[in-house]
Amino acid sequence: MAENTEGPDTDTFDVMDLAEYAKRQRWWNRVFGSDSGPIAEKRSVATQLAIGGVTGWCAGFMFKKVGKLAASAVGGGFFLLQMANHTGYITVDWKRVEQDVNKAKKQLKLNAERPPDEVRTKVDQVSIFVKKNIILTGGFAGGFLLGLAS
Repeated sequence: MAENTEGPDTDTFDVMDLAEYAKRQRWWNRVFGSDSGPIAEKRSVATQLAIGGVTGWCAGFMFKKVGKLAASAVGGGFFLLQMANHTGYITVDWKRVEQDVNKAKKQLKLNAERPPDEVRTKVDQVSIFVKKNIILTGGFAGGFLLGLAS
């Protein structure tokens, strides 16, 4: 500790070794800032990556399967409606469809200007969670992509 003892206004300064300070910091704190990293670091980095990767892979795999099913259902339904329209079982009032689409566009344009407060707070909560659990979410993202690919 270095002290200035000249006169009545004595200031005390702490000397800090920056190399030692940098060695004591975890790598994610150096990269993402001091408020990042798990809140309670109970698990090792490898364990967090493994947990995030496995859960991400499961989520990606299920997303892929459900997505295929949903796409097949929507595509099949559209195909059947087109066939029914073509063969004359149903008729479509295209003027009314156009009016309804234009009305929906106007409503979407009005509501898209400013997101509601609930959406902003949820986005803030998610970004805080991601910053505090960067290793876990990184593993989840990688596992999710692998699950989509498998």
